[in-house]
Amino acid sequence: MGRKIRCAIIGVGNCASALVQGVYYYSNIDFEESPIVPGLMSVNLCGYDVRDIEWVAAFDVSENKIGKDLSDAIFQPPNITRKFFDLPKLGVVVEKGPILDGVANHMRPVFKPYSGKEPTVEDVAEKIRESGAHIVINFLPVGSKRATFFYAEAAKIAGAAFINSIPIFVASDPTGTWPKKYEEAGLPLVGDDVKGQLGATILHRTLVALMHKRGVVVEETYQLNIGGNTDFLNMTVEERLESKRISKTKAVTSVLPYGDNLIDGGRIRIGPSDYVPFLGNTKIAYIYIRGTSFAGFPVIVEAKLRVDDKSMFAGAMIDVIRGTKIALDRGIGGVVPSISAYFFKHPPVQAPDDDIARKWFIEFVEGKRNK
Repeated sequence: MGRKIRCAIIGVGNCASALVQGVYYYSNIDFEESPIVPGLMSVNLCGYDVRDIEWVAAFDVSENKIGKDLSDAIFQPPNITRKFFDLPKLGVVVEKGPILDGVANHMRPVFKPYSGKEPTVEDVAEKIRESGAHIVINFLPVGSKRATFFYAEAAKIAGAAFINSIPIFVASDPTGTWPKKYEEAGLPLVGDDVKGQLGATILHRTLVALMHKRGVVVEETYQLNIGGNTDFLNMTVEERLESKRISKTKAVTSVLPYGDNLIDGGRIRIGPSDYVPFLGNTKIAYIYIRGTSFAGFPVIVEAKLRVDDKSMFAGAMIDVIRGTKIALDRGIGGVVPSISAYFFKHPPVQAPDDDIARKWFIEFVEGKRNK
């Protein structure tokens, strides 16, 4: 299918800004001379490096972004991801997407959605097809269920793979509808809800798994996250948070054979807890775990993590994109569990990160594992 990875972006927000800039940030690296590059989880995957990713289409609903070149749109308000690379003009004009449930009522003054006729799924599918996109990446706000399903359908019609980076259950659809659709179309489907490169979820999972391996029974735990970007403002309304809490909670409890007992007993609480505007893209996570060890003695772990939320997202997504293109090259249709389990909080099949999920991903890249 060629060595370039042609990607369409759904939602030109802070995540998109970090990712689009990041591809160009690494453009001058000599990857043959640099087996380890700061910030990259993998330097080379089946011959693909970061420079092979290119942006060919983008969709948004904000009047601030529609009609602008992607290189300009990623810096329009309310985006606050700092400029860390001077981009050339990309020749990709941000197209109008459907609003549907992508903009919560309390976010309308912030996102400034357009008024007027919304495009149909056929309209958007045609734009994706015309762009030649291999992959469509969903960066919509948390809680955008109808809009996510709209774009999943449009990508399928256009013949593109779909990466669902948010906590709407597409790859992990409990009805099996979306996985079946993509399998029948012969297109890869990857998701749901991407884990940051070194974010709160991966740290929490690692600590809980360590306690379990060392014979400590986890009795209760919480993870409280605060931040100052539009993601956190969007999630101040609890109804937007339902799938996010499920996704993050299951990501942690899945590493314990008795994890569901914590949920049933009300001994676990995970998710965004407040919006603090002056933090910007800085995300702060407070993690608490209480367990019982030898002879009933307590063990308590308390950790604080402070990261740039969007760079953590981009660092992981670089590998997800390349892995998805490998699946396309190999003609794989339907959910790709080896990518989903390692890089997403709510994959169809949960697996311990380093013990199994990473091994699955490496085997997949090496061609030892089909899915």
